[in-house]
This record gives sequence, structure tokens and C-alpha cells, in this order.
Amino acid sequence: MKVVKYPSKEEWSTILKRPTQTVNDIETTVNQIFDDIQRNGDTAVLKYTSLFDGVNLTEIEVSEEEIELASTVISEDLKEAIQLAKSNIERFHSAQKTATVYQETMPGVECWQEKRAIEKIGLYIPGGTAPLFSTVLMLTVPAQIVGCKEIVLCTPPNSEGKVANEILYTAKLCGVTKICKVGGIQAIAGLTFGTDSIPSVYKIFGPGNQFVTVAKQLATKYGVAIDMPAGPSELLVVADDSAVPSYVASDLLSQAEHGTDSQVILVSTSTKLVEAVSEEINNQLKELPRVEIASKAIENSRSILVKDNEEALELINEYGPEHFIICTKSDEFFVENIVNAGSVFIGNYTPESAGDYASGTNHTLPTNGFSKAYSGVNLDSYTKSITFQKISKQGIKNIGRSIELMAEAEGLQAHKNAVSLRLKDINN
Repeated sequence: MKVVKYPSKEEWSTILKRPTQTVNDIETTVNQIFDDIQRNGDTAVLKYTSLFDGVNLTEIEVSEEEIELASTVISEDLKEAIQLAKSNIERFHSAQKTATVYQETMPGVECWQEKRAIEKIGLYIPGGTAPLFSTVLMLTVPAQIVGCKEIVLCTPPNSEGKVANEILYTAKLCGVTKICKVGGIQAIAGLTFGTDSIPSVYKIFGPGNQFVTVAKQLATKYGVAIDMPAGPSELLVVADDSAVPSYVASDLLSQAEHGTDSQVILVSTSTKLVEAVSEEINNQLKELPRVEIASKAIENSRSILVKDNEEALELINEYGPEHFIICTKSDEFFVENIVNAGSVFIGNYTPESAGDYASGTNHTLPTNGFSKAYSGVNLDSYTKSITFQKISKQGIKNIGRSIELMAEAEGLQAHKNAVSLRLKDINN
């Protein structure tokens, strides 16, 4: 990792730049594929699956036989691990339920808010170099809790035209209603427009590469909601001499191995710690099966020395990390003052991978600085809030004159009449 010592604020935008292409570099390709799939449906989907995934399929939907077979080949130990993770995710997300909000704003005027599940959702599960069956848990468990009726899962097939057994097992365990062998831009387009094999949905969830992220953003132009922009994974660690260098290095590498376009950042007030972590990264990197991927991600990464915690905090909030680990003597300072982060991990014994798998929090989080405005996936991501109101005769008498005056001032006579007619009948 390149070490940057005490950069000025003017340098921050340069040293914190993500290793991603601009939207303009990708958008033309995404638009072309969307247009093709909107016009040609499954035929176009299969064409792009052959082009991008290198496999010629005749069927897009995963069969019941494939799903049943997957359950027989997963080890019992892994099944138990998945069940434990599912239980913790259920427990944490169930605790996010909120009661109906009710308020009588004035006598006779009752207002309340209730939440309803989004009926049809699409889940994108990355395949590629690491089939993320953990993401199936993260995206389906909250959907089950709120009661989404239709859950469509899209994930790219491998070179044999199959979906990882772990993904199939977890999807069945969590109540997915349809699984499709389709990835990338074509998956998002299929969920947006609908094809003979892929149902259209109301909202699309899930992380992906830069092409998937741009495709999700394009889907919103066609009236489909998305969870958030969630692209290549990233992690920022703030650490001082109280941190364990080997732990810090392992956390940085755990995100670096996601993909060559991942980025990890170490922020520290300690030169000694930065040097020790650098040595640990070099040692641990050699032992990783995904050493080539992690090495390229490390090339995109930085160790940044700052003068004090205040400057560190300002820099971190400017970056807005997806994952944020705090290992300092002043953990509370960062916990209380961080405002831009997707998910926060505190202390030497809280690895980021705990949140990726089994602690209970969700790992689908905003990247590329979008944590400044977006939340990670949570129970509310799967619901809509609907407001209700009921006004009695006394209530319309209490509020009616104000409505008439405001409507008249805006020049909307029919709005005024809707109240005036009622008041006239009540007063006669």
C-alpha cells in the first residue's frame, strides 16, 4: 500500500479517489443492452449470457431438480453455519419493526402511518470469482420478515451453466420464489422490463460491479426503485498504537480479495503502526489463494498518516466509507462523531467479516461515497410508508376555514369548494 504522509486538505480528493471508471465510460454499453432486452427479451438475455459469462444456456430459470440436488451436497457443518447466520440476521432485522404512528393533530382530525411490504422485489447476487451466498441471506431474510410476496433472484451461471449449490440451498431456505441464471447488466434489465423467464419487479436489491451499479441507476429511469448504488467493495480502518497490526492487515485484505476494483484505506496517527501493518500485509498476502486479486486491489489502496484524531475524523467523513473499522484509544470519539459510513465495526475483536456473514447486521451497503446520503439495506428498505387520515364533522369544522383560505390564496377554487360544500351541509 502506498503511504501518504500528512496530506493537505487540497490533496484529499486525489488520494481518496476510488479506482472506478466514470459513468460515461459505462453508460453507453448499459443503454445498448437495456434497449436490446426491452425489445428482444429472453433471446437478448441468453445472447449476453453467452457473451459475458461464456456459457450457452437454453433455460434461464433454475429447475426444482437443481435446487433439490444442491441441498444434498452441502455439508451439514455449512448448513448449520448458514442457519446460525440466518437466525442472527432475523433477530436483528426483526428488532427494526416499528409500530403504527398515530396522532390526532387537532380534535376530530386523526392521522396515522402504516407500513406495507413491497410486493415484488428482485435480488442480484454476484457470482463471478466468489459466489456470495451470504448476500442471499442479507437480502431475503428482511423480505421474509415484512412479507414480500414475490422474490426473484438473479445470479450469473458458472462456466458449466450452473449456479453455486450454496446459493441455491440458501435461496430455498429463505423462501425465494424464482431463481434465474442471469448476471450483470442483462439481469438488471430483465428485472426492469420483464421477459418470458424473468418477472419484472418493483424494486431491485443487491451489490455488483460498476456495470451492475450503473444498470441499477438506469433502471430507475424506467420506474423501478433500487436499494442504493452499491458497487465495488471498500473498507477504511482508523487505527493507532492500541491496534493489533496483524488484525488490521487481515481486515484490509479481507476486502481487498473481493475484486481488483476494491479499495482499502488505513488512516493513522502512528508511523509505527502503519509500518507494522504494511509488513503484515506483505506476509499475509503471500498465503492467500486470491493473491492476484488482492494484490491489484492493494495497488489501489492507501495508508494515510494524519496529525490527530480530529483530522482523521474529517478525512473519514469526507471519504464516506462503506465499511469503517475503529481500533484506537479514542473509539468513542469516532463512534459519536462519524456521520458518513455504511457500517461501523469497533475494537480489536470486531472484524468486518463478522458483519459480512453472521453477526446480524446487513452487509449490503452504499459504496463510492454514497454513505453520505444512503443507508445500508434494512427492514424499511422492503416497505413503503402509507399515511391515513380520518376527519369527523367536528374535525372539518375545526380545520376547514384554514383550508379554504389557503386554497383561495393559491387560486385553486375546486380545492376550496371541496371543503366549503361540506361545511355548508354541516351548518345547515
